[in-house]
Amino acid sequence: MPAEEPLFDVAEIFVSLQGESTYMGLPTFFVRLSGCNLRCKWCDTIYAQKPQNNLLGLSEILIRWQKEGSLKFVQITGGEPLLQENVYLLMKAFLEKGATILLETNGSVSLGRVPKEVVKIMDFKTPSSGMTHHMCYENLAYLTRKDQVKFVIADKEDYNWAKEILARFYLPVYTQVLFSPVWQTVKPQELAEWIIKDRLQVRFQLQLHKVLWGEKRGV
Repeated sequence: MPAEEPLFDVAEIFVSLQGESTYMGLPTFFVRLSGCNLRCKWCDTIYAQKPQNNLLGLSEILIRWQKEGSLKFVQITGGEPLLQENVYLLMKAFLEKGATILLETNGSVSLGRVPKEVVKIMDFKTPSSGMTHHMCYENLAYLTRKDQVKFVIADKEDYNWAKEILARFYLPVYTQVLFSPVWQTVKPQELAEWIIKDRLQVRFQLQLHKVLWGEKRGV
């Protein structure tokens, strides 16, 4: 490994179907980086919250991507991937290879340095997460129609709060909005019915990977 090569603390790398977002169902190469600054009450990737000192070089990650068929879609996720300074080099490297980059971020770290070509999928932390006060509202200025805001809904309180945020910041006007039920907490049918009743301009989604394989790593 070259002495000056960028390093990344990686929780896992795998290929699966994209389980969320408007890209749901597409084969995707996932790079899950370790370390997160938030502790959401319903977090489903607790194993990636803390740094693991599992260091991989940029070239090794690219080689693994090529061995997996150089898939068009690459998702960089976490943890919170923007906590690792070298993540911008990782995004740039994949963009230069012609990949479509999906960045999943928790919304607490500035998106100002993220390349404009990257599809940003930003969580908007609802009250049930316990992390609402960590949101960086300035990030809304960096979102466009290709980007997405995701609300993870655990109950009616979350839903009503999310509705208020939609109206206050006119989110459906300039970006795409996703509503997703917390796995095995609120019934998907309930959330779907709330959205239909209120005629919200949002996309209902389930976590496809959990529907197919349950709660497990590497999917």
